[in-house]
Amino acid sequence: MTSFKALQTSESGEGRFETSVIERDINDLPSGEVLIRVSYSSLNYKDALSASGNRGVTRSFPHTPGIDAAGTVAESSVAEFTKGDEVIVTGYDLGMNTAGGFGQYIRVPAAWVIKRPAGLSLRESMALGTAGLTAALCIDKLEQAGLEPGDGQVLVTGATGGVGSIAVALLSRLGYNVAAVTGKADQSEFLTQLGAKQIVERSALQAGTEKPMLKEQWAGAVDTVGGDILFNVVKSLQRGASVSCCGLTAGTAFQGSVLPFILRGVNLLGVDSVEIPLVVKASMWDKLSVQWKLPNLDELVQEICLDDLPIAIERILAGQQTGRLVVRVD
Repeated sequence: MTSFKALQTSESGEGRFETSVIERDINDLPSGEVLIRVSYSSLNYKDALSASGNRGVTRSFPHTPGIDAAGTVAESSVAEFTKGDEVIVTGYDLGMNTAGGFGQYIRVPAAWVIKRPAGLSLRESMALGTAGLTAALCIDKLEQAGLEPGDGQVLVTGATGGVGSIAVALLSRLGYNVAAVTGKADQSEFLTQLGAKQIVERSALQAGTEKPMLKEQWAGAVDTVGGDILFNVVKSLQRGASVSCCGLTAGTAFQGSVLPFILRGVNLLGVDSVEIPLVVKASMWDKLSVQWKLPNLDELVQEICLDDLPIAIERILAGQQTGRLVVRVD
């Protein structure tokens, strides 16, 4: 078998892009030591940007998005992997400029591939995907900076999104008192089921951008949106507290001041889940499969197939997606 199904985004005219499911040939995949038959992927905001023709994510088209993939090794030219191994690939160049997980096959460098942890199924690994990995990295950084469950409320912005919803669930699982920020009033019950103890209206985090400091409130925070909301979080951290930053849906710039840093000694912690060493990713996957494993993971997840992706991509770009979408590829 040399042909397989894949989602492909093509440029149909200047500034116009079309996305559809097509037949591709395995021989057209890029070079790499490991050929993987993909069982599951997941839909992330970056995938939607790629599928909409965003040149900051994907430089050339036609292209198959999908920054996450979990499946079975079909061919390997390295000793670390053999045919039949179940594996996970997230980040690096997958789905950006290398054909990604929205195809039934991918071919990638061995240095991108992790064997599936015993505590997670392939489907569960993609229920988490890059979003779950990012949420775990955010929490890990906060704990490395000194955050402990008894310190007070921990804020999560963009709480109904992929990273945010998993961050709420993980923090609750670890014993933290979680306050979840959302602009979707109808999703309060969803966030409460994930473990949020308080729901914060997004508008409350958008007020006071002109002020250099705000009232001390949060013992820590996971910010998934960026923009002025991020800096309002910085300005309302308790003395010595930290916020981990991993997103930009509210913008890449904010009105800043050094005052929170020099008067309260707070920390702004950047989190990258794409280009970090494979050993760091593997350690996070091990945590997510054992001591940080979520018992309520299914409550976060909806499952779709390749044919459903074009509509799902439109929804996530419009800010209408709640929780995680697992893509059944095979």
